[in-house]
Amino acid sequence: MSVEGVLNIDKPEGITSHDLVKQIRRISSIRRVGHAGTLDPLATGVMLLCVGRATRLVEYLIGQNKSYAATVRLGQTTDTFDADGALITESSVRVTDTDIEQALTQFRGRIQQKAPSFSAIKRDGQPLYKLARQGIEVDPPVREVQIVDLQLLKWVNPFLQLELTCSSGTYVRSLAHDLGQVLGCGGHITALRRTAVDHFTLSQAVALDELHMGDWADLLLPIDSAVQHLPPLELSAAEAACIRVGQIFARQDTLADAPLVRVYEPGGRFLAIVRSKDNYFQPHKVFLP
Repeated sequence: MSVEGVLNIDKPEGITSHDLVKQIRRISSIRRVGHAGTLDPLATGVMLLCVGRATRLVEYLIGQNKSYAATVRLGQTTDTFDADGALITESSVRVTDTDIEQALTQFRGRIQQKAPSFSAIKRDGQPLYKLARQGIEVDPPVREVQIVDLQLLKWVNPFLQLELTCSSGTYVRSLAHDLGQVLGCGGHITALRRTAVDHFTLSQAVALDELHMGDWADLLLPIDSAVQHLPPLELSAAEAACIRVGQIFARQDTLADAPLVRVYEPGGRFLAIVRSKDNYFQPHKVFLP
């Protein structure tokens, strides 16, 4: 029987997302491991890794909303927008709680955000951070992101603590930098902890050390945990037989508005993701035993 599923790991500080993938490959002796969204070396918290056939579902995890607890140091800017970068400017901080609350209103909802120069976004096939390290000036892209929720938890000059939920693709480093610009004193991230990715929470995450003890495979979540945001459908035996051989079957009216549906065999075993087309469902990704 193949080993497959999703690992919700509490990523430690100081390692890259790729480092974490390499460690899981070494621990599991499984080559087929992929992450569902990166975290900077400075950042900690929820990091989702898909193992085995679960890697086919990475795309459905990457696009989910993410939640963070962030600490911002006002009065300083760095070239990476976080504490790992070189100090660029330094100034005094004379802002109040009211100033901060008013500034935060500009960052709630749908906003235009420029990515940091030191980011994994690619330009002509090269990540921007590699170009930046070579001293090549780049103009990072501006894109629309959504800040679903943004709250000030604590302000003790020069540090403020934020709690936020945002869409995939949001750079919290850019948010900290831009907030500092609005406040007129600059700012950068000194600590960042991802507390959730969709329904995967930090309270459920396992420490990296736990994977070295006992049977790591016992920590795997079911493969269909990656697509819990898709509506479910239990198939009849005849419908399941259609899926196994790649055939279409009639769509249920109750799911007419669902472009993708996760389907289960009689008895509850996850079988596939199906795509809605016209008045029927067609197999999209099938997971045979």
